[in-house]
Amino acid sequence: MAAPKRHRRDGRPGTQTFPPSTRTYETPIMNHPTRNAVHPVDAWLPPGKNLLLALQHLLVMYAAAVSIPIVVGNAIGLAHDQIVMLISADLFACGIATLIQTVGFWKFGVRLPLIQGCSFVAVTPMILIGQAHGMPAVYGATIAAGIFCMLIAPLFGKIKRFFPPVVMGTTILLIGLSLMPVGVRWAAGGVPKAADYGSVENLTLAAISLGSVLLIYGFGRGLLRNTAVLVGLLVGTAVAALMGRTDFSKVATEGWFGVVTPFAFGMPVFDPLSILLMCVAMMVIITEVTADFFAVGEMVGKEIGDQEIANGLRADGLSTVLGGVLNTFPYCAYNANVGLVAMSGVRSRWVVATTGVLLLVLGMFPKLAAVFASMPLAVLGGAAIVMFAMIATTGIRILGKVDLKNGNNALVIAASLGVGMITVAVPGFYEKLDGTIKLFLHSGITTGCVTAIVLNALFNGKARGADTAAQPAPVV
Repeated sequence: MAAPKRHRRDGRPGTQTFPPSTRTYETPIMNHPTRNAVHPVDAWLPPGKNLLLALQHLLVMYAAAVSIPIVVGNAIGLAHDQIVMLISADLFACGIATLIQTVGFWKFGVRLPLIQGCSFVAVTPMILIGQAHGMPAVYGATIAAGIFCMLIAPLFGKIKRFFPPVVMGTTILLIGLSLMPVGVRWAAGGVPKAADYGSVENLTLAAISLGSVLLIYGFGRGLLRNTAVLVGLLVGTAVAALMGRTDFSKVATEGWFGVVTPFAFGMPVFDPLSILLMCVAMMVIITEVTADFFAVGEMVGKEIGDQEIANGLRADGLSTVLGGVLNTFPYCAYNANVGLVAMSGVRSRWVVATTGVLLLVLGMFPKLAAVFASMPLAVLGGAAIVMFAMIATTGIRILGKVDLKNGNNALVIAASLGVGMITVAVPGFYEKLDGTIKLFLHSGITTGCVTAIVLNALFNGKARGADTAAQPAPVV
């Protein structure tokens, strides 16, 4: 009599006597599966590797983090020492916001690998409010907008049913495409009016950074592959130093230690019109952040439900309130680091939480922060081009599960991409509209996302819209 077939661990016939096992997870830096039930998002990595990966996130977000205080401070007419204080306060608050979002407590924090930083959406309202009423009114409006965000978080958390794959994939694709001009500008030097913008030196540095990232990512293995962006940035910066393109002069002039003082500009002023303007900006931020939650959830293989959305938005609201107290601005997820999650394949939220701790340290030690600021923007731009494109590919992968033979789905995607790309192609398209309306329409991610939701509900209906791509989206 033939012996009964036995099963291997993977469930196929074989000689092992083990029954089919339950689902296992594999962390990106490990070469073998583990039966540990801990999801990779919640897994702790070895300390050395954890620190390297955290530094990678720090270098990617640093330029954007310090640029907003500089832009806002100069536009409002603040003194140099006040702008320096804004930068330190921003880095410190970024660290707090990142820890709230990644580690979380009670009903605060989505608990995903999301770096938090000041939102570019709020730059224009902050400048307008600051020029008209001063910094105390900026921070009064910021605190009010944070409270507003926390209050509406439970309501906004009910929108998941409006994000079937056809909407989610289109929105994530738009995030990546909308960021591409930013990466290209960085690669050229950052400021179009600068004398060296688009110079051979800047383009060379960007090409070296990009090439290093691609080679390491394509041929590297294990930790080296995971830190391809970090290594690429270090290689680019080393070459820039040899070319005399790095500036370490500010390292000598900055102080060793600084303390962030709450309400440094005086007690906040709660002007009704300023609050309204900032709350409109917060609605745009909420829409973009919700898309980021879904994007990172797909990348790390974590289901994002109503509760996770509400918890994440509460964290953004709380961080924004703290931002108003600590002389900074509204906070949200940084899309550049979303792209880094996709590219590195590292899913642990504790890596990003470590970045949060590093940001706290930089906020208290300005001299150390100046060292990181010495990296040329062209070097970051070279790496950013491929990171932002990785976000777009995540959206394409999700759309690959959508039935494009259904003409309605194709129309939803086409119209949403068309509307969302208007301001990417022509930034001044809505320039002559009213300020509040212009603020909303200027965000291509928001207009494209809203268009996708409305058209999907109109053409597919709520029930059919959920069935247009019932297959699970791929995990990066």
